[in-house]
Amino acid sequence: MTATSASRAGAELSGPFSFASRTAYHVEAADVATEEPPKLTRGSAIRRVKDVVAKVVMWAAFGLALIPLAWILYTVVSNGVELLLASTWWTNSQRNINATDAGGGAVHAIQGTLIQAGVTGAISVPVGVFTAIYLVEYGRGRLARAISFMVDILSGVPSIVAALFVYAVWVTTLGFQRVGFAVCLALVLLMIPVVVRSTEEMLKLVPNELREASYALGVPKWITITKVVLPTAFSGIVTGVLLGLARVMGETAPLLILGPYTKNIATNLFDGYMPTLPTMINQDRTELGIDTAVDRMWASALTLILLVLLLNLIGRLLARRSGVRH
Repeated sequence: MTATSASRAGAELSGPFSFASRTAYHVEAADVATEEPPKLTRGSAIRRVKDVVAKVVMWAAFGLALIPLAWILYTVVSNGVELLLASTWWTNSQRNINATDAGGGAVHAIQGTLIQAGVTGAISVPVGVFTAIYLVEYGRGRLARAISFMVDILSGVPSIVAALFVYAVWVTTLGFQRVGFAVCLALVLLMIPVVVRSTEEMLKLVPNELREASYALGVPKWITITKVVLPTAFSGIVTGVLLGLARVMGETAPLLILGPYTKNIATNLFDGYMPTLPTMINQDRTELGIDTAVDRMWASALTLILLVLLLNLIGRLLARRSGVRH
């Protein structure tokens, strides 16, 4: 054995990590590994009980909230699906159909609902989205606070108040007739705050790092908003728009005050009355003693639900195809 190997062996035997110390360390580690896991303490058992109770309460609340929804859907579908299966429901109107007469359709009300919803959305969506962009990206000072305050006020305005306001301006002050466009103006007041708040929250969720990275490349702010911020938040913005449309499509007070019901097909927003599904439901509701009118009422309600569902599905599909892909 050379002097070098002897010195190494001596260092291994006499050093802090000698063979004996390493053996003792491995024995202690083996003893620790074979020890039984600690039993649950009283605090751990209480936490498990609380967790189970919280789950039970959560599922019970979910089921309790689901009961009225399921009951409403079952009632509407079971009472209204029969008329929807007839082709005349989708092709004919209620012209020359009395309350006691069977048959007729809802094409006039479907067209009126879609026209008013489209015009309302065409006005509300640009105003709401641009307002939200201003509040999130540019808004500072008194003007931004004033706009935000007015949006909060509009969010709590009842639909009948909005309808009476438009009636006071459109009919009483300006002297115009009650037409479909006046209904759209009242619905705009109801839809704008929904679009503003939902869009504002979606824009706030966009990470600031994306904006800063764009600014670091020398991209102007308005291009950053249109090319980075808005595409990132597009799916959420679409969801907010659909929520707003779902609300205004089911409103009744503006329709009753500003655009009464007619059984004829009417597509002119500036001339005469315009039929919609909510006013058709209300018309048949006044004749509850007649079975044919009751059947039409349930069928109109189911048609409105299916219409809102279809718009939501289309919006979700567009949001998925047009959103940012990771």
